Amino acid sequence: MAPMLTGTEVAKHDSKDSCWVIVHGKAYDVTEFMPEHPGGMKIILKYAGRDATDEFDPIHPPDTLDKYLDKSKHLGPVDMSTVAQESKEAASPEESERQERIRNMPLLSQCYNLMDFEAVARRVMKKTAWGYYSSAADDEITMRENKAAFQRVWFRPRILVDVEKVDFSTTMLGARCDIPFYVTATALGKLGHAEGEVVLTRAARRHGVVQMIPTLASCSFDEIVDAAEAPQVQWLQLYVNKDRRITQRIVEHAERRGCRGLFITVDAPQLGRREKDMRSKFDEQGSSVQSGDATDNSQGAARAISSFIDPGLSWKDIPWFQSITKMPIILKGVQRVEDVVKAIEMGVQGVVLSNHGGRQLDFARSAIEVLAETMPVLRELGLENRVEIFIDGGVRRATDIIKALCLGAKGVGIGRPFLYAMSAYGQAGVEKAMQLLKDEMEMNMRLIGAQTVADLNPSLVDVKSLLSHGNGVPADNLARSVYDPLANPPQRQSKL
Repeated sequence: MAPMLTGTEVAKHDSKDSCWVIVHGKAYDVTEFMPEHPGGMKIILKYAGRDATDEFDPIHPPDTLDKYLDKSKHLGPVDMSTVAQESKEAASPEESERQERIRNMPLLSQCYNLMDFEAVARRVMKKTAWGYYSSAADDEITMRENKAAFQRVWFRPRILVDVEKVDFSTTMLGARCDIPFYVTATALGKLGHAEGEVVLTRAARRHGVVQMIPTLASCSFDEIVDAAEAPQVQWLQLYVNKDRRITQRIVEHAERRGCRGLFITVDAPQLGRREKDMRSKFDEQGSSVQSGDATDNSQGAARAISSFIDPGLSWKDIPWFQSITKMPIILKGVQRVEDVVKAIEMGVQGVVLSNHGGRQLDFARSAIEVLAETMPVLRELGLENRVEIFIDGGVRRATDIIKALCLGAKGVGIGRPFLYAMSAYGQAGVEKAMQLLKDEMEMNMRLIGAQTVADLNPSLVDVKSLLSHGNGVPADNLARSVYDPLANPPQRQSKL
């Protein structure tokens, strides 16, 4: 066995010409990889010859280097007792203030709805983490419309229905779940919590909720699957790699590990321009022009992790996916009824009506509006039972879930609220958020006059304001109070 490297040996390789880094006690030669790094060379060079673990962990799954860096560049273990300890910089005034806010944050018992978790998370998360989670495309019109659209759907409750016993369990893709929502795929869980996506896995297990595993998780796929317990149901969300061999390996591995649905993201040939994320990244690292690095690092976390996504993905690829897996195939990110019909014709098992949480094309319509337009067409064509329809985006109340189910959705995906609950309160926060939705679901099904999910139908809702884009939307003080408005560039401080 080769002797362990010393910190002194690693520290000699601290330039573009020879760059080694330490991650989790092992050294890696990333010299040739640097130009290909999606986040640019600057961040790697910052840690050249040093321990990069703290920077690496929130962004990358632990098996990233094993998967993507040639084995010849794995240099072996390092005697960490010989590695110079990084001097801890004194906390900035901004960080000191954040720590004070963490100490004084509300008790978990004081959170009564999902918007409360967002309000707390905004105050206690690091700026860059909040910028990534909360950001959306361009002027963030679509993100805000996703929630506002639900407020244009009104109920038509039935009365004198025996609702002493209410059952909101259901099935999605043939699997039973306790409530018709699922934890939808969201990237970089460790930005909000040190344990990352496994926190969501454990909470979902406690509540009988399906979890969709993201391609861009901070935890490895196997870590997330290992955290589940039978009969817990997990699905895979897939960004399709330009290298189809990599894509095939991911899909086949997910099927072997027991995933019960393949959700192919189809609305992201390129990731949207998310200015809040970009600005927070810029503020933290400074402009690459000023640093002399030709790589643009101001684009934020989203761009930094997504360069592998194939913009050439098209309808012609669907038969190939059908040939490599027996999992149900669901297209995630469908935004018009014509494409729903084509997906059915292609033989997929489901679609998610989604605009990516408003993070892709600004002025894309809300999923609930597309759903209201789609289901009458499918019924007219006799196709409503040929596919399962899911939606995501803007769901914050059980009334939103009920509205979607009344209009024909099989279930709804919820993303950001669980990230905010996790970031502020950990697993207990996520479990509380799920329980709040269950409590709301029971109450509102009673009030609308429905004993079971099967009782939810279009006659229980009025969508005239939704489809006409009527202006009669009451002001939502909770949403308005937690929304983090886009900002203009700050005034530069002059150097005297």
